[in-house]
Amino acid sequence: MLKLYNNTLKYILLFFVGGYSYVGVETLFRGYSHISMLIAGGICFILIGLLNESFPTKISLVSQMVISAVIITVVEFIVGMIVNVWLGLNVWDYSDLPYNFLGQICLLFTNIWFLLSLLAILMDDYLKYFLLGDEKPHYKIF
Repeated sequence: MLKLYNNTLKYILLFFVGGYSYVGVETLFRGYSHISMLIAGGICFILIGLLNESFPTKISLVSQMVISAVIITVVEFIVGMIVNVWLGLNVWDYSDLPYNFLGQICLLFTNIWFLLSLLAILMDDYLKYFLLGDEKPHYKIF
């Protein structure tokens, strides 16, 4: 029971760290954000953190970044379809950017997520190391 409690607290902590980080980055670059970005960011951060736990062998940092960029793009698409299309809140619209899909995702932001995912990977690993007692992170680049 204690392990379940600790895991629940761990994922709540990681959710809010990721969510508020996502909102902070968006606010820094766009000047504002939306509550849906806190939810999307929290989900993305947890999924990115699970990469190391899900693979039997350590995957390279670059591979984690590629997978993370795909994860963020997929979550952004799902959240965009719910928030922007289904609910009609129009939080963002990439229709004017090249290589967009339904105005919800675009290649430019997938590339940006690739770069920013490095921060998310490092932040997740070191939060788990310093606060949760996980093993010290070690990385192989490729």
